[in-house]
Amino acid sequence: MGFAATILTLYPEMFPGPLGISMAGRALERGDWSCDTVHIRDFATDRHRTVDDTPAGGGVGMVLKADVLAAAFDSVEEGRPVLAMTPRGKPITQDRIREIAAGPGVVLICGRFEGFDERFFDGRPQVEQVSLADIVLSGGEPAALAILDACIRLLPGVMGAPDSGHEESFENGLLEYPQFTRPQEWEGRTIPEVLRSGDHARIAAWRHRQADDDTRSRRPDLWERHAGARAQPASGAQRDDTD
Repeated sequence: MGFAATILTLYPEMFPGPLGISMAGRALERGDWSCDTVHIRDFATDRHRTVDDTPAGGGVGMVLKADVLAAAFDSVEEGRPVLAMTPRGKPITQDRIREIAAGPGVVLICGRFEGFDERFFDGRPQVEQVSLADIVLSGGEPAALAILDACIRLLPGVMGAPDSGHEESFENGLLEYPQFTRPQEWEGRTIPEVLRSGDHARIAAWRHRQADDDTRSRRPDLWERHAGARAQPASGAQRDDTD
């Protein structure tokens, strides 16, 4: 059985969207993963199928109702991680993506309006609140698509070469080194000589240096974590407490 994705959304027509084409689309056709949607509005109980209401305490916008959202969530089969898309959530990482991709699937809850009634999370503590980045979207659907894409590409057989993802950004705590391809010269700019040398040891050293330098300059937060992890003693190493 493939990786099973279920999305709770007010816009089920947005799925699988771009994940229905290219590598993810072919994997969907093969049954490597499945995509089911649950329309949150189907669980509203009033004649107007209301899913939101004004914020308690006043304020602009509307808030997704906890009772309707919980009813939609409770209809979904358990046994998979549950992620709610919200800018108030913890930024998702490649490590977490790998964990999810290695499992049976995922349930994604897409927010809209001003967000969720907080009591939903209190009542369903298994729901993990995550954000895609420090940005605010019009809804959780684009974030859900991005997270799904990140998971699907890690499924066995989805990417063409088994090792093609091992040196990409975030896989080893660093940004990926810069890439080049033909033509050898473009607008007076040439591919670095080392990449044309055929010397695999030099190429590997250059790429490692570039990954370090780019991460240090572009993502000091990543570099700080990477440098800290690298400085940690190996597991099981003995500590010398002598003076």
